[in-house]
Amino acid sequence: MTFIMSAPFEHGLYIVATPIGNLGDLSRRGEEILAAADLILVEDSRVTGKLLNHIDKKKKMMVYNDHKGEQARQEILAAARCKIVALVSDAGTPLISDPGYKLVRDARTAGIYVTTVPGPSAVIAALTLSGLPSDRFLFEGFLPSKSKARGAALAELKPIKATLIFYENGSRLGAMLADAHDNLGDREGAVIREITKKFEETVTGKLSDLAARYASEKPKGEIVVVIGPPGEDAPASSEDIEAALRLALERLPAAKAAGEVARAFGADRKALYDLANRWKAEREK
Repeated sequence: MTFIMSAPFEHGLYIVATPIGNLGDLSRRGEEILAAADLILVEDSRVTGKLLNHIDKKKKMMVYNDHKGEQARQEILAAARCKIVALVSDAGTPLISDPGYKLVRDARTAGIYVTTVPGPSAVIAALTLSGLPSDRFLFEGFLPSKSKARGAALAELKPIKATLIFYENGSRLGAMLADAHDNLGDREGAVIREITKKFEETVTGKLSDLAARYASEKPKGEIVVVIGPPGEDAPASSEDIEAALRLALERLPAAKAAGEVARAFGADRKALYDLANRWKAEREK
């Protein structure tokens, strides 16, 4: 593969977006930077090696992650002062849920030239595929793996009037969607996987339907979950809240039932817990 470089590049640090699936998505400028680079900082040399093979180049690579200490960063900065150093991720735009911000910060502090070669991002690609509002969105990365911590994180996100975007893996997808339904309500959502690859798939629907679909199905590949913003629902009546509490008490102890209904309706948990105990005392008279 041959091409004509547009112009010589300055010494410095180049943040280069790489394809998230289809190698044809590497930009012309990204290809030029990788071809000119004296050193490429990578997550996994095997993954980046495949990309370099695609453009018929062999380059010096160095694994870089946030576990690398100050000494490693100083060595990289020393190289960037007199050479072309490219920072890539395994897939997509570096620093988006990937290591790198400390290096960029230190490079700027040191007065080193820093620029970006924009390109693919699974976050933006999934948002455009979801069919959900895109005027305001929040990328949350991976939620905690444990259900309790995941529920707490989702509860914090509930009042945010924006489309929410998450990364997830197939083994946890069903549990994550169930927790999202319990904590956010039955919003519109989309599960998007293997973007730009042969088996790209977008599944949309209510969170309840998505949670049911993936309760036992564990899809493979890179997965992005997109959840629509909260609707402008009318406040629930006290009768609705009490009815929900009675139903919850049929399967849960008072404390857990009160917590579930409080999260679902934005009601006072202690008041619901006291009400549940009062009902219990009345039944036992």
